[in-house]
Amino acid sequence: MDSFFAKTIKIFLMDGDPNSRMTCELSNWVGKAYKIPRKLLKESSNREELKNIGVYLLFGKDPESPDDDMVYIGQTEDIFSRLNQHLDKKDFWNDAIAIVSKDENLNRAHVRFLEYKLYEIAEKVGRFKIENATIPKCPSISESDKAEMKEFIYNVKLLVNTLGYKVFEEIKEVSQKKVSYFYINAARGADAKGQSTSEGFVVLKKSRMAKNVVKSAQNWVNRQRKELIEKGIVEEIDNDYVFVKDYLFSSPSTAAGVVMGRNANGLTEWKLKDGTTLKEFEKPEKS
Repeated sequence: MDSFFAKTIKIFLMDGDPNSRMTCELSNWVGKAYKIPRKLLKESSNREELKNIGVYLLFGKDPESPDDDMVYIGQTEDIFSRLNQHLDKKDFWNDAIAIVSKDENLNRAHVRFLEYKLYEIAEKVGRFKIENATIPKCPSISESDKAEMKEFIYNVKLLVNTLGYKVFEEIKEVSQKKVSYFYINAARGADAKGQSTSEGFVVLKKSRMAKNVVKSAQNWVNRQRKELIEKGIVEEIDNDYVFVKDYLFSSPSTAAGVVMGRNANGLTEWKLKDGTTLKEFEKPEKS
């Protein structure tokens, strides 16, 4: 997120079930988000707000790689009708999030701009594969409208994240506190920089993996290194295996094992520049 202020968000369970339909609103903001499971779309035909202009996102898994998340980002003059069309046209999605304006001041140019910017942000973040066959184009809108849409986009990112999808959230954790970076410089060309986050451990762009894997390494080390190369997260550059994107691992040890090409304890392998291990860094200070 771009700024850090206390927020009040109101979530309404439309069916009294946290796994069913819900709305999400932010205090003192005209926008409103609906989260609708695919199987319950027909139950939403009587929602007048969903017949208005807005932007929407379809979430599911990549049919060709079921472990990977996928999103489609679109805009329309009638949210419900367009989502209904996507029941036939797209079968990957399980949830839809639709964003409308409660004061009905969004126009065609606004939602085209929102679609363009949300696509741009999702592509840059790189957490989800984007299903859009056509890249949205930036419409011509006034400077004042762009300023207004900037706040709208910030709030869309906040609500979509609150509803459980981090499609717009940077993998690197942004904090008001000083960020601590950890390093591995080891055998066979391993030279990496990373950051511990609330979701796991991020290995940062330009880090290098070991050029090969030791024979004693567990099978997952080879498998995950191969997947990173196949997905274009790691590329072979000048005989080195280089991360060309930030990548979130589930744990420091998984990250260390992939980087070093062997079984590794990430709590002791990842170190600050002064030699402090991640394990030592995470220990609470004695009072």
